[in-house]
Amino acid sequence: MGSFTNQPDFATQATAITASDTMDGTTNLGKAALYVGTGGDVAVIVNGTSPQVANAVVFKNVSDGCWLPVICDYVIATGTSASDIVAVK
Repeated sequence: MGSFTNQPDFATQATAITASDTMDGTTNLGKAALYVGTGGDVAVIVNGTSPQVANAVVFKNVSDGCWLPVICDYVIATGTSASDIVAVK
């Protein structure tokens, strides 16, 4: 946030999300940072990457109560074991 184009220095929106392999307008996070409540692996489509499951990047062993320092458009169910994920922008 803050150092990404059109992002404020603080969060103005926060939404609890569920990882999904469906990539459409209903699951697009629109350039959000992620807070991971219960740790594990998190598979994401980074902003600007073609929205296909094969393009997911998996962050391994993300800790409980951790910010994931990437701006992403989707959290993919395949490869995600973390839960209580919040999209923040």
